Amino acid sequence: MTRLRERFSGRIAGVGSSSGVRVVVGRWDDSPWGSFADVMVEDAAGRRVLLAPDERVRDFVAATYSFDEHVIESVSVEDTADGWQVTTPSLSLRLVVGGRTPLGAALGLVPAGVATSPAWCSLVDPLARLAMRGVRTRGTAGGHRREWYGATSVRTVTAAAGEWRGRDLGRLAPVDPPCRFGFSSTPRRPSVTSVVTTVERAG
Repeated sequence: MTRLRERFSGRIAGVGSSSGVRVVVGRWDDSPWGSFADVMVEDAAGRRVLLAPDERVRDFVAATYSFDEHVIESVSVEDTADGWQVTTPSLSLRLVVGGRTPLGAALGLVPAGVATSPAWCSLVDPLARLAMRGVRTRGTAGGHRREWYGATSVRTVTAAAGEWRGRDLGRLAPVDPPCRFGFSSTPRRPSVTSVVTTVERAG
């Protein structure tokens, strides 16, 4: 059987909130379909919701990760003077982004071509599991797919505010418990990770 590898290059923001809602925003600058953004939300009760900008993104993401609800709606992620503004009909989220974490600085020492390769992601996966609860850099996704996360930088998120389905999110909090969309969560510390995600699937 032919296996196809597709690469998505961009940034992933992962934040928690005092309301118990955890949000993961994928901001993809380069992908097989050009640039796009999507959002994964897990509420305090554990309900997992995908916000996708179109059916193609919804179908691909839903075949790779696990959700209780899929919603197709516009997803906008814009730069602000101090971070990001994420806007959809269901979610309004403002993030204040700070400097690199010590891990982010260390990742910057690894050549990007190495750091984003599946071989490197497989090598460092045991270390990632030990260093960051819930985080993995390789694993098996839905639909018999394999996936690798190659991080090149990590920056802190220092503040967040917004609403989810009309309810205030409250103040910024750790991503705890870890999100359950796939085999890996984002780091517990709210952050923005620059990453290349490689997904291998049947061609």
